[in-house]
Amino acid sequence: MKQSVQALICFATIAASYELPENLIILYNKHKAGSCSNRLSEPFDGGASYCGDIENAIFLKSNGGYDNMDIDCDGSNNSAGDCANDPTGQGQTAFKDTVRNYGIDHGLKPLSVMAVVCDDKVFYGVWGDTNGFTSTSEASIALAQLCFPNEGLNGNNGHDPNDVLYLGFIGDNTAPGAQGAIWDASSREEFQESIRALGEGLVAGLSA
Repeated sequence: MKQSVQALICFATIAASYELPENLIILYNKHKAGSCSNRLSEPFDGGASYCGDIENAIFLKSNGGYDNMDIDCDGSNNSAGDCANDPTGQGQTAFKDTVRNYGIDHGLKPLSVMAVVCDDKVFYGVWGDTNGFTSTSEASIALAQLCFPNEGLNGNNGHDPNDVLYLGFIGDNTAPGAQGAIWDASSREEFQESIRALGEGLVAGLSA
């Protein structure tokens, strides 16, 4: 598989949590146990594969669970603060040039909105980077620390249990575009609020 497909759902950025809607609770509980019946990839390091068992969505699925949460510190300020000990941090992300066209399989668009379910909360972010390795489930430090604020997560310490649902959406109306989000937001909360309506609409369209 191409690198861009391998890293399909590896990184979601920004966040402040919202209440889990009923259909997302049902979907989370329904698909957590067992294995994926519509596997879109071979298992990556750690055992998770891309799964198409939810119509109009792609998610990371391991046997008997979802995936963990590693930390992606790529981008500006990648070597300071809680990212100072990241052994693989880079100074920019794969989508720094937002006009770059990846031609990604399965219909997931660069910078499209994602829903991440963690610790009984849901956060909305964007698919913001790809990974040059065969690992998955990397999230921004901002998202990771909001998901699990008491675990001391940093560039070299992630969340190990496979209980995080990374949910990407398929289709042409999944990315906010240049005018559909506050890309220069002054806080992660402001950015996420700007994509909340799109994220909630995509989640509402999923069949439980």
